[in-house]
Parts: sequence; C-alpha cells; structure tokens
Amino acid sequence: MSAVTDTVGRGAPVAGGGIGGSIRDSLVVAKRNLIRMARIPEMILFGIIQPVMFVVLFTYVFGGSINIPGAGVSASAYKEFLMAGIFAQTVTFATAGAGAGIADDMHKGLIDRFRSLPMARGAVLTGRTLADSVQTAITLLVLAIVALLVGWRTHENIGKVLFGFFLLLLLGYAFSWIGALIGLSVRTPEAATSGGLIWLFPLTFISNAFVPVNGMPSFLQHVAEWNPFSATVAAVRELFGNTIEGVPKSVTGAWPMEHPIWASLIWSVLIIVVFRTLAVRKYRNASA
Repeated sequence: MSAVTDTVGRGAPVAGGGIGGSIRDSLVVAKRNLIRMARIPEMILFGIIQPVMFVVLFTYVFGGSINIPGAGVSASAYKEFLMAGIFAQTVTFATAGAGAGIADDMHKGLIDRFRSLPMARGAVLTGRTLADSVQTAITLLVLAIVALLVGWRTHENIGKVLFGFFLLLLLGYAFSWIGALIGLSVRTPEAATSGGLIWLFPLTFISNAFVPVNGMPSFLQHVAEWNPFSATVAAVRELFGNTIEGVPKSVTGAWPMEHPIWASLIWSVLIIVVFRTLAVRKYRNASA
C-alpha cells in the first residue's frame, strides 16, 4: 500500500501556484488554440474577408455620399474618417467568434477535460482570449494593407500609429471577455454567435464610427459619445492623424470625446476587469 501511495503521489500532476503558474497555464492553452487555428486556416480566412468587404463597400459605395463637416461630400476625406471605425468594428466583431469557440468547447466536452487537469481555473478562458487576440492582430494587419491600397494614409509618427493599433487590440481583448461570458452562458455555438452579434450592431452603428455624431438626434448623440466603442474610434483617429478640421471632438461636451485616449484605456480596462471576473466566476460555478 505504501509503495502504491508513493507512486501515485510522485506521478500525480500538481498545479503551479500563484500568478506565475496561472500565466504559464494560460500560455499553454493559448498555444493549443493557436495550433488549432493554424490547422484550420479557413477560421482566419473568413475572419478577414468580412472586414475587407466593409472597407471596399464603405469606401466606394458610401464614400461619395457622406457629408463630413469641414470637408463636405468627399471620398478622400471619408476614407480618413472611416478607417478607424472599420478597424474598431473588426476587433469588436471578434467577440462573436470568441463566444462561439468557447461554447463549442463546452458542447464537445473539451472544457470538462481541462477541468480535470491541475491548472488555474481562469487559464482556460485567458488562453482562449489571448489566442483570439493573435487572430485579431493578423486580421488588423491584412485590413491595414487593404486600407492603404484603397488610399488611406496615416499622418503621425510610427509610435503614435502603433499605440493606436494597441488601443484597438486592447478593445478587442476586452470585448473577447464579453464573448467568453456569453459562450459560457448558452448551450450551443450557434446561440453564442447570435448572442455575440445582436448587441454589437447597435453598439457599433450608434457611434462616431461611420457617420459624424452631429447628424444624429439629440438623445442618440449622448449615447454615441459615451459609447466605449466611440472613445476608441476617436482615440485612433487622433493617433493616426485622421481627424478632420471642422469635425468637432464632441457635440455634447462628453468627457470621453474630449479625452478619447484616456477614455479608451479606461473603458477597455474596466470591461476586462468586470467581464473577466464574471466569466471566471461562471466557469468556476459550472465546474463545481
């Protein structure tokens, strides 16, 4: 009996403790998800096609009909105005994929296998969201190249431009935690996809992403300018040098529009803290 006990004790895996162990476990899960993405390239391909279509359609279909204050109806001005919104929409729409992926893992029983392992509880979700962020970064890179091909340009130094893309990825990472919570709360990947998109459309369109806020009804102006999505769009425009003279920072005096970079950081960090806490708690309760 003693020999058997000693063998089991030596052979049983022991979870690493503390923050270091949690980070290591998260990176292992992230690596697993990245390998899976590499083996199913259509996951990345289809994720790229939609935003590229948005760039082309908005640029050539709506670009000659949208009135930009200070620039009038100008296709070139609209490209400057549009691209930050398309970039931000792309990173937030990744929420649906994150939720569907976690729901699929739950449906197939893969999450139950992870639960049987001696690993940090939050590592499964953190690893998944980190892998989704890598996919989002690849999509953004391709999207930026397409935007350059249709005539979009930045007018600030490389440091500010990179910081703008960092804010976009941070927003995407924050929203992936909303997707994780949705994925844990539904029964099927299809429901997670629908649940991840149904609220994203009003969030992204009641904003400053595609049209100037000053043309909206008064009550929607307030909603749009306190929208976390709008804060990131405004911050990215500023960092890319894509602001247009004549377009006011804010039409309601909203603080996020007057200080968009700080507002973007605060909103993203707040969303991560709140929804990561809720998602990890949901995961732990489900595994109890």
